[in-house]
Amino acid sequence: MQTRIPFASAFARLRLCARTFFFIILLSAVAVSQDPVETIRIDSDLVDLKVSVLGSPPNTPPPVLEQKDFLVLEDGVPQEITFFQAADTPFDLVLLLDLSGSNSKNLKMIRNSAKRFVDAARDIDRIALVAFTDQPALYSSFSLDRKKLKKTIDEMDEAIGGTNFWDSMDWVLKDLIPQASGRRSAVVVMTDGIDNALPDIAGPGSRTTFEQLIERIRNSESLVFPIYLDTEEENVKHNRASREAYVMAREQLGQIASVCGTPLYRAARLSDLDAVYAQVVRDLSTVYSIGYSPTNKSLDGKWRSVEVRLTNRSDLFARTKRGYYAKNRS
Repeated sequence: MQTRIPFASAFARLRLCARTFFFIILLSAVAVSQDPVETIRIDSDLVDLKVSVLGSPPNTPPPVLEQKDFLVLEDGVPQEITFFQAADTPFDLVLLLDLSGSNSKNLKMIRNSAKRFVDAARDIDRIALVAFTDQPALYSSFSLDRKKLKKTIDEMDEAIGGTNFWDSMDWVLKDLIPQASGRRSAVVVMTDGIDNALPDIAGPGSRTTFEQLIERIRNSESLVFPIYLDTEEENVKHNRASREAYVMAREQLGQIASVCGTPLYRAARLSDLDAVYAQVVRDLSTVYSIGYSPTNKSLDGKWRSVEVRLTNRSDLFARTKRGYYAKNRS
């Protein structure tokens, strides 16, 4: 399992270099053609929001909304939407599975739930499969082949080792997810949030700090959908973790969700994963891309609060990141 990681990282770096070269050529072409559409896409002043629309009843088709249904406010001031992408555009999805600790003993149930996630995802969404203990293991790169993905899930073997959650999430965002694919991306992570770097947890833990991970998530174009799997009682009973560590882990998962504007899903037990995965897929299908050029042009490096409202749907609510820091003049 471990030998797959260097290849994945090398391939990701090679692909990134190729895309960087292509992007430089593209920028040159744009400068010559003065194509206004391309200029908007590379405008560094454009604020790009990933907006989740939540609240629709279960077992009903997700709502299809239009640009006129959204109101964007920055520091309370309405903004003109200059870019809008509907929810039916494809995603690159990473299913990141925590197989450390007590989870590894329930591999069969984890496999079955993962296969149901694959079945529930939209046909246009590519899926990659990653499991982690003290390091991530790439089982499948992004694929549309559902049959192959489910076969790969069946091949997941029992894992041993510590829990380096922060390192694994950082690797997914930095090395696995394509940096210029033209597709939206999201990470669906099933974990109890415990990292061996937390206090009172045996083992060295992640080299990546939680603060560094949050910064990576904040600067990433990818959404993260954390699913908290409650393993507290068993692990505290066997002295694998303290209750204080679980309090911190839940708070950190909540911070990840808050930064991305996504819900923090909860599974009290492994058997709850089927329903949670179904809800995640449902929420993923109601994520919109909205861009605007701020009316406040000050390059002061200050925090700008952002709010997105739905103007004609009181039965639904929108969630996105809470804001951003403006650029510094320097």
